[in-house]
Formats: sequence, structure tokens, C-alpha cells
Amino acid sequence: MNWICPRCRSRLAEDGFGYTCAVDNLSFFKEDGIWRFLPEDRIDFYRQFIEQYEKVRLDEGWGMRTGRYYNLLPYQDVSGNHNRIWQIRAKSFDVLLSQVVDPLAKDLERPLRVLDLGAGNGWLSHQLSLKDHEVTAVDLLVNQFDGLGTHVHYATEYVPVQAEYDHLPIDGHEVDLLVFNGSLHYSTDYHRTLGEGLRVLRPKGCLVVMDTPIYHDPSSGVEMVSERQHSFAKYYNIDRPPLDSQNFLTFDQLSDLSESLCVTWTYLKPGYGLRWAMRSWKARLRRSREPATFLVIVGRRK
Repeated sequence: MNWICPRCRSRLAEDGFGYTCAVDNLSFFKEDGIWRFLPEDRIDFYRQFIEQYEKVRLDEGWGMRTGRYYNLLPYQDVSGNHNRIWQIRAKSFDVLLSQVVDPLAKDLERPLRVLDLGAGNGWLSHQLSLKDHEVTAVDLLVNQFDGLGTHVHYATEYVPVQAEYDHLPIDGHEVDLLVFNGSLHYSTDYHRTLGEGLRVLRPKGCLVVMDTPIYHDPSSGVEMVSERQHSFAKYYNIDRPPLDSQNFLTFDQLSDLSESLCVTWTYLKPGYGLRWAMRSWKARLRRSREPATFLVIVGRRK
């Protein structure tokens, strides 16, 4: 991977300890096996978000001290805390693998260079590394229960990188496959975030959005966010989220993004089972808000 400065995008110089940017007088280094490409001022910017996010995730029972937990994801959650969520993510991953990763690798006749955005505990990076793909895992969190620090639990090799989605430290046209791994809804500007992803994507590459909630009616998304925020205020004393994220997508937004970014979307629908399929019907019967749709969305340049 050719590294660039996340601030000015100039090519970095290797100095024996890490990389330096002569333009901005910044240094980037590896700590605990993780490349740190988040400048100090951006660490300060995200500090409250990271502290709140980690607090909630710990309380919700994400992560374990055993490597077996991480290596079996997404197909088995040995903690038993989030079985249904991991069942959904496993279905999404199977679709990603069979309908995107394998066909693209066959077409290119080589392993893929993959960017896992929102890598979290590294399960996707690990699974794709098992298939000999070259994976870079990007996240803001570096903790050892739910962040990039969990790389120590895997025998596979991938590159953990602490960085922002909107300021990737990667040169243009470096990546075959870029996956927003349950993470695009944290963006504060979908156009900017997806545009940055397209910048690092090779001409024949694919951009994938998966495990992000999507609605036809934006009011249902707003209601969902309001429900979550009420819960956070009640249980964690978090009155206002530190990031101005929408936390969901709408199909109209995806259509607009398709036009503005010159991207064609393909919607792949995993089979989550009969109970899941009946959610919309039950919601209409009860006159409650529209349940979120979860798809594997594949973007290619027009």
C-alpha cells in the first residue's frame, strides 16, 4: 500500500520509525501493531465519541477475552450476547463472498486488495485474509475488546489502521474492493465519505455498503434514531450524540448519490428467514414505523 498524508495527501517518506509528511510536519507510526494515521487534533475531535461508544459496547457485552470468540465470527457468537445480530451479519457476509468477492477475484484472476472500513474487531478482515486476500482494516477504535487491538487474536495477517473514512491515508486507485462494514451510517456527509472511497478504488473495483439500516420513509429512520437516543439518555446519560450522523440511509438518498457520484448501485438481498421477512407486514398491521431494510449494496462507477 502506498501511504499518503491524510491531511494534504502528499506521498509520505519512510524514516525507519514510521512515515513523515514534510508538508505538514506530521509523523505517523505503528503502535501495538496498529498504524496510527489519526493526527492529534482529530484524536481530540473524536475523543468523546470513542469514549461513549466504548462505554455502550462494553455494557452491551461485545467482545471476550478468548481468541476463540473472534475466530468463530460471524458464524458463531460464543458469548451468546448477540446471536441474532451475528446471524444477520453472517448472512450478509455469505452474500458478499459469493456474489461480490469471489466473482471479482475470478475476473481479476488474482487475490483482491481490500479495504475494510469500520473493521471493529476485525472479523471481516480475518475471514477475507483466510482466503488470501490482502486486507487493510480501518477504524477509529484501537481497544482490545472491540477495536483494532483485537488483531492479536488472529493467526491471519492483515494491516490494522487507525484513520478517518473521509481522510484515508491511501493513495488513489489502490483498492479492488472497499467495504463499509456496518459503518457508513456513522458518516456525517455521505457524499464526501463515498467520494473518498471512490478515490482509492481502482477503475474495475467495487464499493460495498452492508449492514447499514435503510428506509423508504425517512420519518421511520428519524423515529428509530430518536428511540435509540432516548435509550442512551436513560441508561448512559448521553443526551446528545457527539457526531452529527444521520445513522441511516434512504432509498431516495441512494438514488441521489448514484447521480452525483456517477455510481450504479446493485441491491443484493440476503435471506434472513421467514420471521425477518414478515417484519414489514407486521409493522403495517400494527401501524407502527417501517422496520429497517438491510442489504448488501454494491457500487460500481458508471
